[in-house]
Amino acid sequence: EVQLVESGGGLVQAGGSLRLSCAASGFTFDDYAIGWFRQAPGKEREGVSCISSSDGSTYYADSVKGRFTISSDNAKNTVYLQMNSLTPEDTAVYYCAAQPFCSWYVAEYDYWGQGTQVTVSS
Repeated sequence: EVQLVESGGGLVQAGGSLRLSCAASGFTFDDYAIGWFRQAPGKEREGVSCISSSDGSTYYADSVKGRFTISSDNAKNTVYLQMNSLTPEDTAVYYCAAQPFCSWYVAEYDYWGQGTQVTVSS
């Protein structure tokens, strides 16, 4: 069974940090890219970051560059998103997703986690 499970969300004050985890199982991890997306209420789901598990290439949305860092631990089939200097604009449900190559297009991803809520207070 293919499964992606996010964890690490919660409530944090502006300027604080959170580290999200995405644990993958049921597919060949090294053959996939893992992307992080987020969706605020009433808004479209948007790409945040992506990492290729095979070569380690990383990508970031302009809105999070310099604040967020994506990384992977292939031995654990887990991808992390370190989020620093959080602002209320970062409040959203964060999802991880998998497909063969990194992209910013939601429809191209094959598998999705259930999401984890990140709330940043001011």
